[in-house]
Amino acid sequence: MKLLALVGATIGGAVGWWLGSLLGLMAAFFFSVIGTALGVYGGARVARRYLG
Repeated sequence: MKLLALVGATIGGAVGWWLGSLLGLMAAFFFSVIGTALGVYGGARVARRYLG
């Protein structure tokens, strides 16, 4: 479960940073934090659903 949460956090943070960087540095940071949180949630949810 922890591994999928970590993978989700990495992907979510990277996508958030990329989207936010189109608007500026602070937006990139903010979007990265939001993306990381969503990635952890999504990864943990996938792990719970498919791995038991």
